[in-house]
Amino acid sequence: MRGQARKESLSDSRDLDGSYDQLTGNPPRPTKKALKQRFLKLLPCCGPQALPSVSESKCPPSSPSVLGSGDSVEDEFELSTVCHRPEGLEQLQEQTKFTRKELQVLYRGFKNECPSGIVNEENFKQIYSQFFPQGDSSTYATFLFNAFDTNHDGSVSFEDFVAGLSVILRGTIDDRLNWAFNLYDLNKDGFITKEEMLDIMKSIYDMMGKYTYPALREEAPREHVESFFQKMDRNKDGVVTIEEFIESCQKDENIMRSMQLFDNVI
Repeated sequence: MRGQARKESLSDSRDLDGSYDQLTGNPPRPTKKALKQRFLKLLPCCGPQALPSVSESKCPPSSPSVLGSGDSVEDEFELSTVCHRPEGLEQLQEQTKFTRKELQVLYRGFKNECPSGIVNEENFKQIYSQFFPQGDSSTYATFLFNAFDTNHDGSVSFEDFVAGLSVILRGTIDDRLNWAFNLYDLNKDGFITKEEMLDIMKSIYDMMGKYTYPALREEAPREHVESFFQKMDRNKDGVVTIEEFIESCQKDENIMRSMQLFDNVI
């Protein structure tokens, strides 16, 4: 009975990451390199040293059909370590706007880069910092991590990741603006204050670093905040609501143009 359950669990995992062709019994062709590279730039990943949470379950053991003679020790570790088991492929298709094949590509990349199946905040910040070596990205990475961690359990699972990515890449303009508002609304009370926006702007300037051209002025973050509130705070009550935010963004051609940049990432 236990052996049958383990076979079914392994079959589900293979089905999700596309590592097994149900018709031929063979691995499918490798995914396009360009697609994987673009995904990895977005992927917050973690190393094998990350410890799982209480809600995790053990991965299925390695077998000849999964690990070939050329597979690395890291691959064996991935299958023997304790990990988070994602939801089924069909369920994720219903919850996101990705196709079956796209989910398999995303999951394969997430599984390869994150053997434990979850990303905690420290892992997220460490990986994010590699893309901004000239500055300090830790504060902005924390804000971004909290936006992906929608259930506030201190970790980002594959489900959390593809849910956020689906909104950013495939959502409507309103969906994307709602996601951005949630990122800026640091205490999640439904309003963006000047203090929150200043924290965001400072974190972005810190991430860009001191050696930019032209050089950034010390008062620049606060000036950006004042400009932001002049445009967004329609009733001048000192806070920006979701309605004010969406309405103002939709009237800004530059913001609308930037929203469309994500359309063809995957």
